[in-house]
Amino acid sequence: MPKKLIEVALPLEAINRQASREKSIRHGHPSTLHLWWARRPLAAARAVLFSSLVDDPGEYLPPEQAERERERLFGLLERLVDWDNVKSPKEALDPKTGVIAEAQHEIAKSLARSSGQKPPTSREDRKRIEALLALAPPVLDPFAGGGTIPLEAQRLGLATYAGDLNPVAVLINKALVEISPRFFGLPPVNPEYRAKASQGDSFFGAQGLAWDVRYYGAWMREEAKQRLGHLYPDVEGQTVIAWIWARTVTCPNPGCRAEAPLARSFWLSRKRGKEAYIVPEVAGGKVFFRVAHEGKPPVEGTIDRRGGVCLVCGSPIPLDHVRQEGKAGRLGARLMAIVAEGQRGRNYHPPTPEHEAVAKAVLPTWKPSTHLPKQALGFRVQNYGLTTHADLFTPRQLTALATFAHLVAEAREKAYEDALKAGLPDDGVPLAQGGKGAWAYAEAVRVYLALAVDHLNNRHSTLATWDASRDNVRSVFARQALPMTWDYAEANPFSEGTGAWEGMVDWVARALEALPAHPPGHARQVNALEAVNGVPTPPLISTDPPYYDNVPYADLSDFFYVWLRKMLKDTYPELFRTLLVPKEEELIADPYRHGGKEAAKRRFEEGMRQVFRNLRAKAHPDYPLSLYYAFKQQEMEEEEEEEEAPKVASTGWETFLQGLVDEGFQITATWPMRTELANRPRGQGANALASSIVLVCRPRPEDAPVATRQEFLRVLRQELPEALRKLTQGNVPPVDLAQSAIGPGMAVFSRYKAVLEPDGRPLSVREALTLINQVLDEFLAEEEAELDPDTRFAIAWYEQYGYGEGPYGDAETLAKAKNVAVAGLMEGGILLAKGGKVRLFRPEEYPKDWNPSADKRPSAWEAAHHLIRLLASEGESAAASLLAQLPGRLAEGARALAYRLYQVADRKGRAEDAYAFNLLAGSYGHLAVEAAKRREVQERLL
Repeated sequence: MPKKLIEVALPLEAINRQASREKSIRHGHPSTLHLWWARRPLAAARAVLFSSLVDDPGEYLPPEQAERERERLFGLLERLVDWDNVKSPKEALDPKTGVIAEAQHEIAKSLARSSGQKPPTSREDRKRIEALLALAPPVLDPFAGGGTIPLEAQRLGLATYAGDLNPVAVLINKALVEISPRFFGLPPVNPEYRAKASQGDSFFGAQGLAWDVRYYGAWMREEAKQRLGHLYPDVEGQTVIAWIWARTVTCPNPGCRAEAPLARSFWLSRKRGKEAYIVPEVAGGKVFFRVAHEGKPPVEGTIDRRGGVCLVCGSPIPLDHVRQEGKAGRLGARLMAIVAEGQRGRNYHPPTPEHEAVAKAVLPTWKPSTHLPKQALGFRVQNYGLTTHADLFTPRQLTALATFAHLVAEAREKAYEDALKAGLPDDGVPLAQGGKGAWAYAEAVRVYLALAVDHLNNRHSTLATWDASRDNVRSVFARQALPMTWDYAEANPFSEGTGAWEGMVDWVARALEALPAHPPGHARQVNALEAVNGVPTPPLISTDPPYYDNVPYADLSDFFYVWLRKMLKDTYPELFRTLLVPKEEELIADPYRHGGKEAAKRRFEEGMRQVFRNLRAKAHPDYPLSLYYAFKQQEMEEEEEEEEAPKVASTGWETFLQGLVDEGFQITATWPMRTELANRPRGQGANALASSIVLVCRPRPEDAPVATRQEFLRVLRQELPEALRKLTQGNVPPVDLAQSAIGPGMAVFSRYKAVLEPDGRPLSVREALTLINQVLDEFLAEEEAELDPDTRFAIAWYEQYGYGEGPYGDAETLAKAKNVAVAGLMEGGILLAKGGKVRLFRPEEYPKDWNPSADKRPSAWEAAHHLIRLLASEGESAAASLLAQLPGRLAEGARALAYRLYQVADRKGRAEDAYAFNLLAGSYGHLAVEAAKRREVQERLL
């Protein structure tokens, strides 16, 4: 059983750089086909799958040659994870220059070695490569979710099987890997194309299907506009982009009882030079609105998580009152502003009675009357009387969405007639049964148009708000929850701006064009708790299991499911047989659904054990299993909309790992991969988790040894520090360090059949995690011991007082213990002693003209704070220039200090400080590269 590359070495920094970048790529990226929560980047999955299939060179070459071969494979991996190199399926598969063709050649060479067959002569030997790829194990993802892993397996030329219990996830996977290969290379069938078609036309992958999605999507727009255009009037001759509304409630003051608007913010645009905001004005006991551009709003908003205020009388409006009025059906809505398309961008207009009247006069003919869960993770809207899915939309939104949903069926009929005229066979075999003829093609068009309607849903709801920093409509799912919103944006589907139907179709079509569409893939609705089935031979398993109680996938999916069911239940009758997404079998720890936290924990733990048992029994013995997990050891829950304090959860990792160990898996490698977008709402200004840990596992040998607690701790202290050193030198951010330490620590723990306490009781995963964290603390303390005395004093002082003041006597006592003097520390420029008080300088207080070579008493503390100051005020370029001037000991000391200070600040709850230290450590790798370039230039000049 040769080791695979993933079990030995990876170019982690290059993978993480591309994975992080990929989260910002929008149009044309397959992730934009349909929203899914907690989706992993394609780059990470591509790297994991490739390195799980390719043999590590140390298995077949002498050490020196093996190292050179690894470096060559690293170069290939660095190109392979770059989206720009794979976004065109045709170019990526070019035998001479394509990076996918090159990757398939490497996989084929490893397959040839393992099967004793002749390897391909070169990457242009496509017949031989394809014959060998057919010998590769199929790739199975039993928790396929958004389809990242199945799609990347297909891109690498492997048979792929996606399984999920959630019908929305199954449909996404069908759209990604199953439907498009059926119509690989087919030209469009629409009459516009056929009228202009020429013999030289060539279509690769799903390009022809994408053209048809655009064509029938455009037809839908024109049909919808004829039926709905009167509901979306212009304002002053300009097309409206969005109407900005505020929910209203009757003021609880008996002497007032005015209609009180509830708005989080009155800003319309914060863009420099284009500022605009709403000004509420009171007249005659009523609130009116106008739009202004100079200065800032006189009132920031009228409600926050503590409650609201009445603009008419100034009385407070408790949230309990708002909830009671909402549950009684007495929340209203007022139009506050109108956003229109101007010649030079957005124009902002005050509300008009005519526009408000048009919106309120609409009577929808259909609406999703299904009920929201009474309680669910991340749901808050029920507390305010929004109890059905229809309650999440305005009457005008319901009418528009129902019209587009109906037109999806009409578009199918047109596509069917056109497909027959284009020569596709009229075999009558439906898409759900593997059809490839005219009817199945028309159903495929219908599926992708239905996904475009779902994009519309995500921006046409009263939970979609106006983003004043970007001048657009935020999606409903800016985060993995359905929180209550107060002011909201009602978009115009017929504009050319944010939330328009044309844009939604384009998102889907461009994603479709980027799909590999080969070889055939399979997506099935199956419960991962059951035995793995439907896969013809033992698979290579790579999966991203559910995260304990982080994401309520089924409850969230209902938002889309109720509309998809209306559009596609006769295309996929088995998939949409239930009124709502199945929930009882969903493997998450939902205390609302499973009888409390303890019962939910037990159910999740038992379920994960059963899953791991199934995977161990079915997985291909020659290939490692890879599991993604992105749950912090101590994860702060999302802040509530109300005033509740955030809570700490810590059972996710423990439960997950306990199941893995109990079912006989040994962790052979761990990789912290950057998988979270740093600018997502949760991550802004916070120290939110940014990485997933990819655990690489093999079945633990039956003859694995038993260890005592002391033996385990001794080996842990031998091996973990070196792993941590590689992690910190690889610039894993401090916020991820404790998470990342779990991997190598559990790799030690899981190699034993059991670790026994002195009384013979086996050590639990929770206890093992405690010991791993203990060794992590020891490692950081040892790194601190290598720092200069001034810095060691400052760390100890910061731990007790932060940047606040402390007694001079305490400083003098601590200084003696650290073998320094307070006067010397003042001379070193890191603190101020005055009036019997001492305090450390904050980063912004350090002088801008600091020259480290002229400083008579430089310290790592001083260097780190100057770097933090520059990162915050001038950016990475200025920080890199300073780093280039620092002596090696100060530069390395600043890096080590950032990790140590983050640990202190995080433990003490100093969020702003922790953010700064995390930023320095996380940026350090890039800064070091840029600093080295600057030093090289300087040396050449000298």
